This record gives sequence, structure tokens and C-alpha cells, in this order.
Amino acid sequence: MVRVIPMASSIRPSLSSFRFSATSRLGLSVSPSHAPPRRLAFSHLGSVVSQSQSFGMRASRALRGESSVTAASTPGNMAQASTTATQENVLDWVKQDKRRLLHVVYRVGDLDRTIKFYTECLGMKLLRKRDIPEEKYTNAFLGYGPEDSHFVIELTYNYGVDKYDIGTGFGHFGIAVDDIAKTVELIKAKGGKVTREPGPVKGGSTVIAFIEDPDGYKFELLERGPTPEPLCQVMLRVGDLDRSISFYEKAFGMELRTRDNPEYKYTIAMMGYGPEDKNAVLELTYNYGVTEYDKGNAYAQIAIGTDDVYKTAEAIKLCGGKITREPGPLPGINTKITACLDPDGWKSVFVDNIDFLKELE
Repeated sequence: MVRVIPMASSIRPSLSSFRFSATSRLGLSVSPSHAPPRRLAFSHLGSVVSQSQSFGMRASRALRGESSVTAASTPGNMAQASTTATQENVLDWVKQDKRRLLHVVYRVGDLDRTIKFYTECLGMKLLRKRDIPEEKYTNAFLGYGPEDSHFVIELTYNYGVDKYDIGTGFGHFGIAVDDIAKTVELIKAKGGKVTREPGPVKGGSTVIAFIEDPDGYKFELLERGPTPEPLCQVMLRVGDLDRSISFYEKAFGMELRTRDNPEYKYTIAMMGYGPEDKNAVLELTYNYGVTEYDKGNAYAQIAIGTDDVYKTAEAIKLCGGKITREPGPLPGINTKITACLDPDGWKSVFVDNIDFLKELE
């Protein structure tokens, strides 16, 4: 099944504990509820609404990477030049920041059932499990290696909620495997649902297959050689690919690789912090002519490590992003975070690297 190359501990630490509750260690898990919420329940971070309208003129020069060339002969021109220089400094800093995708958070209706499927069918390890009875939810962290050096999954079970709406915006998670046929056979033997048999991807040569977990989340299996990061993709659909690419490059400091498939009327952009075969990436998909999607209430967000949540928030604002949680320490602990929405309303949370290392201690 999945063969993992040992990977040295990254200087970009992973987020081992991230919850929404003020009493939790790091605030990223879903706020408990007795009915499936229509919005993300990270109460500190604000509800998720469509933010497409926020990404117009206010992104302006910072988002396009333009700078004003004006004479500094008046106080107004001098102030404008100073502002431009500040913007450039912040965006240059983003490129140098030590960042890594830490984990992805989503909700499930039966935690034990999902853990069993991921460990027995997908070869993941249960890294840890945490119950918060006073907040009526439980977290489970699963993956293919330690949280301080691997991209992992954080599952959230809210007491009494057994079903969520995945929506049409979330696409799939990607897992790299050595032998895709053998993996699919095992999943079938365990009663798993295979929605696409192994075969070449449309418009390419990579052998893939698709399966569904017990909650209906789709996983794309990709046949690859040994890799240090088997949990390798999170696919989200976006309504304006150029806008999204510009935002993730500038505000998040991600690198880009695109693939256009005009025959099948879609384009994808692989965004991340290193080569696709060695690092987890965000796969943004644009389907020709589709500008809006239903996000449902199942998928939550991605967490990313940073050296400075304050500068991160500043860069996001300069690029027209929506900050849903201003940078600063979470109540009751010293871990600093900030949260934002991208142009399509997808949420990300940035966590201070040093504070996170202290959390692991």
C-alpha cells in the first residue's frame, strides 16, 4: 500500500493540536453542536460566508504586484511611495517565511468507523485522540508520520451529529500509493466504496483511482514511488483561477504549477511549499464557466505554520484577503494564530511556529 520515505523533522513544525474552543489547546477543531452547522464553528474566528465580493478593487495594486512610480516631491507622493515600499517589504517577507501545510480539518459522523477505515484500508496511523466532553466533541489525528514533520488529518466528531453536507466545492484528498491495484483490492475486501477503477488520469498518464470513505469524502489514489508525504493533496474548486493563484502566491507565498485540460473543460493549479512529489499541495480546480460552489458544512480548513502571524495577517490584508480572526494568542494559552478566507471563502489558519513547538512540549 503506502510506502513512506523517512523525512527529517521540518523546521516548519506541524500543528499537533488545533481546536476551536477557548479552553482547547490550539483552537482548530469544530465547535460542538447538536445539529450540523451551516458555518464553521470556530467561534473565535467568525462564520464563513462567501467573500468573492471582497476581492475586487481593494486588492488593487498589492494583489497585482504593481507599484506606483511617482515623484516624491509632495507629502502625498512621499506617503504613497512609503506605503508601496511597505507593501513590497511585507510581500517579500512572505516568500522567506518558513511555512508548511500542517493539517486539514473536517467533520465526521462516526469517529470510530472512520478511524477503522483509514487505518485498515488506507494504511494511516492513529497518532492521537482527544475527547473534550465539556465542549461535546472529540478529535482524532491520523496520518503517515509524526505531526511535526508530516501533513496529517484532524477529524472532528461533534456529539450527536452523524451526518454533514459535503457540498460541491470540496473535491478530494490525495494519497500516493506504490501499488494502486493492490490498494483498491484491499479497500474492496474491507467493504470500501470504489467510485473509479484504476486507470490513467484524463489527459495524462498517471494511474489513479477514486474511493469514498464512510462519510462520503472522496480520496484520489495516485500511483507513485516511495514519498515522504503520502497524504499529498487537498482539492478545492474555485470560481476564478487567476484570482486564486495570485492570492495564494502573494498572500500565502506558495509556488505554482498549472495543468490545463481543455478537452475536459477544467484547469488545475497545484499550490504548495515545495515539489509536488515530496510535499503536500493544495489543488485548486477551475471548471470552465463555473464561478460558485456550495461549500456545505463538512470540510473545515487547512492549518499552515508561520514565523509571524502578525506579518502574515498584514500580507493577507494587502492582497485583499478577509481576516476572520485577528492575529494574537488564543485565550488561556500563548499560542498565536490568525485566520482568513481566500477569494472563494475557503478558510485557512496560520499558527506561530515557535508557539507550536512549545505546545508539543
